[in-house]
Amino acid sequence: MASNGMSLVHRAAEAVRRTPRWKKRLVLFAVGASTLTYACQDNRVLQICDGTGNKKKVVILGTGWAGASFLRNIDTSLYDVHVVSPRNYFTFTPLLPSVTCGTVEARSIVEPIRNIVRKRNGSFRFWEAECIKIDPRNKKVHCRSDVGTNINGNGEFVVDYDYLIVSIGARPNTFNTPGVTENCHFLKEVEDAQKIRKSVMKCFERAALPNLSEEERKKNLHFVVIGGGPTGVEFAAELHDFVNADLAKLYPDVKKYVNISVIEAGGHILTMFDKRITEFAEEKFKRDGIDLKTNFKVVKVSDKDITMTNPATGEVAVPYGMAVWSTGIGTRPIILDFMKQVGQENRRVLATDEWLRVQGCEDVYALGDCATIAQRKVMEDVASIFRVADKDNSGTLTVKKIKDVLGDIYERYPQVELYLKSNQMKSFHELLKDSDGNSKELKELNIEQFKKALAQVDSQVKMLPATAQVAAQEGSYLADCFNRMKTCEQYPEGPIRIRGAGRHRFKPFRYRHLGQFAPLGGEQTAYQLPGDWVHVGHSTQWLWYSVYASKQFSWRTRMLVISDWGRRFIFGRDSSSI
Repeated sequence: MASNGMSLVHRAAEAVRRTPRWKKRLVLFAVGASTLTYACQDNRVLQICDGTGNKKKVVILGTGWAGASFLRNIDTSLYDVHVVSPRNYFTFTPLLPSVTCGTVEARSIVEPIRNIVRKRNGSFRFWEAECIKIDPRNKKVHCRSDVGTNINGNGEFVVDYDYLIVSIGARPNTFNTPGVTENCHFLKEVEDAQKIRKSVMKCFERAALPNLSEEERKKNLHFVVIGGGPTGVEFAAELHDFVNADLAKLYPDVKKYVNISVIEAGGHILTMFDKRITEFAEEKFKRDGIDLKTNFKVVKVSDKDITMTNPATGEVAVPYGMAVWSTGIGTRPIILDFMKQVGQENRRVLATDEWLRVQGCEDVYALGDCATIAQRKVMEDVASIFRVADKDNSGTLTVKKIKDVLGDIYERYPQVELYLKSNQMKSFHELLKDSDGNSKELKELNIEQFKKALAQVDSQVKMLPATAQVAAQEGSYLADCFNRMKTCEQYPEGPIRIRGAGRHRFKPFRYRHLGQFAPLGGEQTAYQLPGDWVHVGHSTQWLWYSVYASKQFSWRTRMLVISDWGRRFIFGRDSSSI
């Protein structure tokens, strides 16, 4: 242990010697847990972390759904776990629209990161900082803290890693529309929801001032939501309920001027849901008086009005009091820079394989909204699949040979099962028809017949949606893989390697869709389960309450959320702007 400490001191001294300015002021010098940190007058902060003992160091970037789920499930006794994030808490993002209108308090949906691992053994460290660069070649991440680690409060530090988990999420996608960043609210963070809540109350207070014209009151109380996805629709519904159930009693003189508009570039809202839910939501919004503008594309946002275009009406400018932009997500600059380093500069989002490993580098994993799984195509590997199945090198495949590798094919290429289901085929062998299309199943197939049978399978390759459900499952899956890494190295459990020998260590990630909710206001929620099961109504709203309460990260937040819902039924929503 002493030799380790001396080695650390020598390395620090060498770093000091190489620094251009020789006159330095030592602010912090501490040796403990194999860590040494010092700050200099030239605003440079160097940090050397050797980890703990022989454990591998796992660095997690981000504390969103993917990062928090990984941290929640990783065995901290097996690894030296470090977390870097600008937020020291996890946010239950599906309830953010409820925070905007006081239905749920902000503190009720956040869980401190340190609480997640507080009662577990093992090494864990958290730094409230932002990662500004990933260096996969040298296995380091460069970070900057807003709190400050040197005398001027703008220090930077470097953390080395053995395994890197990139889960920093995404940013709102403005499509480079002029004025959006300056004049619109977003709804991705707790701070965003709190700003919207204050802005709503300010709009009402401005409209209640004396000596305002009717047009000015209408402008102040025109709330515009750009984007007809789940977040935009839920916020519009929450705002409508808030105005009619609570604010109408506090501001009776100006209630008649309130107008809520939802602007959608496509032909319908909630297009990711079943058509029946879409139609119900649109009809309900019309009944509630929410102005639904479909096929309108926003081209400019100023501090006074929103300019949009429509094929029928042309360009239209609409005055507004507050606007919320909710049109999807875009890639963060740090991820774009990282993609260039690993040869993915031509992609829109970071690509991983089915085991969530970033393509083009070693020991880096990416989860959540910042990445997507680039599912391998069957036709790219069809020759290799044929070779693996043809164990006796006869040049043909029999039913028995295919059956021996069928489980591995399903695991490695999920699009095969999807193709069978979409074409109402009961088994893989229904694909194996002769080249003339007869219903008779072939006894043997050569390579060309095998290719023809699988030619259309890749049409079912689908990208996973950027949802909390996907990110949470990815985090849990990867943590389980890390926990069993040593065991699976000796006893691999994954599918056969198509382009190599042996088996993969783990089974590939498979997303299990558990259904999706769409709260529509008025204590009515739409729910869609996998398959063709759809339900809309008041009973589904109670199911929504139950599911979202059960999915909280702790009993503390669970009880707070439930008490917030109960308080709303008794006392109404909190209409204060703080």
